[in-house]
Amino acid sequence: MSPLRTALKDYLAVRRRLGFILKADGRQLERFVEFLEQANATRITTELALRWATLPVDAHPQWWRARLGMARGFARYLNTIDPDSEIPPKDLLSARRPRVAPYLYSQTEIAALMRAARALTPAFRGRTHETLIGLMACSGLRIGEALGLDRGDVDLRHGALHVRAGKQAKQREVPLQESATKALRHYGLLRDRHLPRPDDQAFFLSMRGSRLKAKAVNYAFPKLVQDAGLNDDGKRRRPRPHDLRHTFALNTLLGWYRAGANVDAQLPLLSTYLGHVHPSDTYWYLEAAPELLELAGQRLNGMLGGAS
Repeated sequence: MSPLRTALKDYLAVRRRLGFILKADGRQLERFVEFLEQANATRITTELALRWATLPVDAHPQWWRARLGMARGFARYLNTIDPDSEIPPKDLLSARRPRVAPYLYSQTEIAALMRAARALTPAFRGRTHETLIGLMACSGLRIGEALGLDRGDVDLRHGALHVRAGKQAKQREVPLQESATKALRHYGLLRDRHLPRPDDQAFFLSMRGSRLKAKAVNYAFPKLVQDAGLNDDGKRRRPRPHDLRHTFALNTLLGWYRAGANVDAQLPLLSTYLGHVHPSDTYWYLEAAPELLELAGQRLNGMLGGAS
């Protein structure tokens, strides 16, 4: 094993002990080391890191920036071992991550989506999808976080979730409304009657008794959208399950603005609740909906005394 490969192995081991999963990053960095070896390089240089990062040449600049960030992290570690290894500057390959405009569900549309899910057959499959959609809509969970819940993560006594499948393995507690707790309790009883001895301790189960997969949800979702009579108004191809999370966040912000709350002070709370790694991910919601922008503009105009 080459010194670069040994260093990469140690680097990934250290980061993973700190809670970073690094599946995709690990694969990309292995390719980076292969690239360095093919160039007969024994250390990282900014030139080589840039050449590798900008492959393929027709990729989006954001992809180049992400790859260079992976290389930079490894280079920073390698520099502590070999000071001659260069660390690519942060201002190289600047690019803004493209954001897809979210589909914002109305409460009527969410109810229609849940009714469409409940009509799926067999009946247990329908109840599973119905409950999952309802949970995502009222909690803002990512689909992976909801499907990653085990039975022990769902505290039906106190109405709370212990989310362990968040980004970068960050864990958090998510309180639930009483209606959500009641719905989860009802589903749990139905699940235990239908599958008294499942193959998995997952809270949401497939018909076979294994953990429900995101692939199955994404496969069923277009039919639910169609059956619910939802349309995209030309804004995007089709509403996504993840847009339930966006809708939750935006409705929370809208509620704060309408109530006259100090939104800047509250945003860190929403960021923590949603499990955002970067606060900027929460601030993005301020520009994601015209109604929210209008309310923010009205608030700013009031603070400035209506001056133009």
